[in-house]
Amino acid sequence: MKVAFFDTKSYDKPSFEKYGKEYGIEFKYFETKLNADTAELAHGFDGVCVFVNDTVDAEVIDKLCEVGVQFIALRCAGFNNVDMKHAFGRIHVFRVPAYSPYAVAEHTMALLLTSIRRIHKAYIRSRDFNFSLSGLTGFDLHGKTVGVIGTGKIGRVFIDICRGFGMRVLAYDKYPAQGLDNGDTVRYVELDELFANSDIISLHCPLTEETHHMINAEAIEKCKKGVVILNTSRGALVDAEALLAGIKSRKVGAACLDVYEEESDLFFEDNSGHILEDDTLARLISMPNVIVTSHQAFLTEDALENIAETTVTNIVGFYKSGECPNELCYRGGNAEDCKSGKCF
Repeated sequence: MKVAFFDTKSYDKPSFEKYGKEYGIEFKYFETKLNADTAELAHGFDGVCVFVNDTVDAEVIDKLCEVGVQFIALRCAGFNNVDMKHAFGRIHVFRVPAYSPYAVAEHTMALLLTSIRRIHKAYIRSRDFNFSLSGLTGFDLHGKTVGVIGTGKIGRVFIDICRGFGMRVLAYDKYPAQGLDNGDTVRYVELDELFANSDIISLHCPLTEETHHMINAEAIEKCKKGVVILNTSRGALVDAEALLAGIKSRKVGAACLDVYEEESDLFFEDNSGHILEDDTLARLISMPNVIVTSHQAFLTEDALENIAETTVTNIVGFYKSGECPNELCYRGGNAEDCKSGKCF
């Protein structure tokens, strides 16, 4: 079984080589991203393995089908980069629904603590032997209210971490988790109440038409003055221009971003020798109260192992039984499958 592996990074190979050899899968690694121009590279392969910034639109799906590719194996949880409606009835699509919720939740808290306690500024100062405390005043998390949008596995782990700091939690999810709301330290509320009463807002939800730009100018206007916004989920959940305006008006006190709407040609690459043409991102990075990391929240050894193991077992399970529990779209399905949720 041969799989074309796109957007390869050095940290991907060890785990995938390990499980590939164990299960008899041969991976061919391509550094290039999958898109309409590179889809031809998949000729002669049974499937492709792709990541968050690969393009899997209708044109790419058609080209993959033309060269005989039978499946698309996502090595991530999100699938907003895949045209699922076009994939339906044409090609199988698998994903890794959960790899390490702790990795992402812990990175979110690391960003928050770094920001509010000015760790990044203190680190730079001390390397120049500047031990002044001027401008490094932060605030306690204990007793603060955090709004958590999205209470899936990652959101719930982040809530547990926040409760450990003595924080109150206002949660929002279209499909609330049973048993999470205790009527006291954790409560489900509507978005407007969450915006109005949260000192910190953290996003842990998927990107859909409904959640696209959910943090926009209108939402920011509803927030407390000085609110801290965290996004380690999907870049397009936040309208970057509106966020920038909120920072400049002092409505937003700080922002911590591990994802960015236009990250696909920037993140995961060394652009240090180039002029950054994205003016919005350049202005965000220049702000003293903004921290940007390059989509690294998932990047732990534990998560990489889980991603590789689940991706490989998805492929093997499909070839053994013709089915995969982590399949998003059934090539041989029908409209009723799609409506019932089996497809998406």
